[in-house]
Amino acid sequence: MAKIRRRRNFGRLFKGIIFLVVSVAVLGFFVYVPFFTLKEIKLEGAKYLTEEDILRVGNIYIGEPLFKLETNVVQSRLSKDLRIEEVSVRRKLPHTLEIKIKERRPLATVICDYGYLDLDHNGTIIDSYKTIKTMQIPMITGASVRDLYIGDEVDDELIKKILDFLQRLNEDTLNLLSEIAIVDADYIVMYSATERPVQIRIGKLERLDEKARLTEDFLRDLATNPHPVEYVDFNYTAPFIKLAE
Repeated sequence: MAKIRRRRNFGRLFKGIIFLVVSVAVLGFFVYVPFFTLKEIKLEGAKYLTEEDILRVGNIYIGEPLFKLETNVVQSRLSKDLRIEEVSVRRKLPHTLEIKIKERRPLATVICDYGYLDLDHNGTIIDSYKTIKTMQIPMITGASVRDLYIGDEVDDELIKKILDFLQRLNEDTLNLLSEIAIVDADYIVMYSATERPVQIRIGKLERLDEKARLTEDFLRDLATNPHPVEYVDFNYTAPFIKLAE
C-alpha cells in the first residue's frame, strides 16, 4: 500500500510539474511573441494632452510586449498627472492599448519667471513649459507669478477673479479668446482670437454671470456679423458696440 501511495504522490507531483512548465511556456508565448507587441495607442477624451504626453507620463514604449504592460500600473502613473482628472487603461488584442481620459480643463496661461503656466479654475498649476504653445486657451497678461510649479496654487486674488469669470464661459467661447489683459485692478480687457482681434471691454469683475453670457452671445454672433467691430463694452447696462472705420 505504501508503494502505491508513493507512486500516486509521485504521479501527482509529476503532473503538477508538467502543468507548471506548460503554463509558463504558454505565458511566455503570449508575453514575448512578436504578434502581441504594442503598435498603437487609442486615446479618447484628450483635447490638450497629446499621445506623446501620454507615452511619457505612462512610461509606455511602442514595440514593447503588450502583455508585459501592467494596465493598473500605467493607469496609476497617468492618474498622478494633474492634467488628468479620470483615466482608464485596457489592452485590446492584438496590438493596441486603449486609454480613456477626462482632462482637467485648463482655463488660462500666465507668464512666470521661467516660462508659462496653465491654470485650472482653482488657480492650481496643471502644466508648465518654457516656450509658448500654440494657444488653445487665453493668456492673462499684465500679471506674472514667481517661484511656482506644477501642483502649486496661485494666490494672486485678481488672477483668481479672472479664472472665476472664465469658468463661467463654455469651452467654445473660451477657445475664441486669445488674451485677457489686466489694464489695472478695476479694468479688464479681452481680445478675440479672430483674424482681426476685437477688444471686449469687461471693466470691473462684477456681474460675472451677465458678462459671461454677453461674451458668449457676442463671440457666437461675431462670425456672421457683416460689419467689422472695433470693440464692445460690457460696462454699461446695455452693451455698447463700436464699429471699425
